[in-house]
Amino acid sequence: MKRTLWILCLLISQPELLLAESPEEKGLAIAVESDRRDTGFNDSKAEMLMTLRNRHGEQSIRHMRVKVLEVQDDGDKSIFVFDRPRDVKGTGLLSYSHKVGNDDQWLYLPALKRVKRISSANKSGSFMGSEFAYEDFASQEVEKYTYKYLRNESCPGDAKMDCFVSERYPVDENSGYTRQVGWIDSKEYRPQKIEFYDRKNTLLKTLVFKGYQQYLGQYWRADELIMDNHQTGKSTTLSWSGYKFRNNLSAKDFTRNSLKRVK
Repeated sequence: MKRTLWILCLLISQPELLLAESPEEKGLAIAVESDRRDTGFNDSKAEMLMTLRNRHGEQSIRHMRVKVLEVQDDGDKSIFVFDRPRDVKGTGLLSYSHKVGNDDQWLYLPALKRVKRISSANKSGSFMGSEFAYEDFASQEVEKYTYKYLRNESCPGDAKMDCFVSERYPVDENSGYTRQVGWIDSKEYRPQKIEFYDRKNTLLKTLVFKGYQQYLGQYWRADELIMDNHQTGKSTTLSWSGYKFRNNLSAKDFTRNSLKRVK
């Protein structure tokens, strides 16, 4: 947060920087503004359907609950818990995102009645057979990447909206991605599409955001996140509903013990 405020103050106090900024500076400024607009929601709860599809179009659906806690001067904390079907019921993922350094993640396996730590080396692995990696479920803090602005163009799926197109490069050497290309609309600074390139710099996946809704008169959340894997032909759709904000959640609701106790 301190770094974000410093960058904003710099841009405000030196408007000439906006006129003469490099592609790297502009890419960072776009990311900072997007982050600023989503700051201050405190916490949230939501329900989620995870729909898995194989290359033949066959699908399976999982029901989940999600809680998120905004942490001052650090990344968000979150818990994802499966409710259905029976074979995954009670399985949970706890994430502590960090602005600097490795994220902390734990997976609770009810059949074994134990919490398993996800090592940084395994963060690129598939989460519960989905096309989302463990690192995709951590909050996307500005400091986790370096940036480069590429161009402006019409937003994917909506020619009436203008989008910034930028690349970002993970700082963490354990990331499964060499780079990501993102489309962010220039009006509300919401992500519209992200392309993920693997460690061989080959297009791996594309994530599309659909059906944005605004909450508390400020915070935008997409109803659907669709991740297509171009190398396997599989896809995963996350469908969100029932958002509730400012539920007086605290750090004690996001511990390894609370992960085991979630009902």
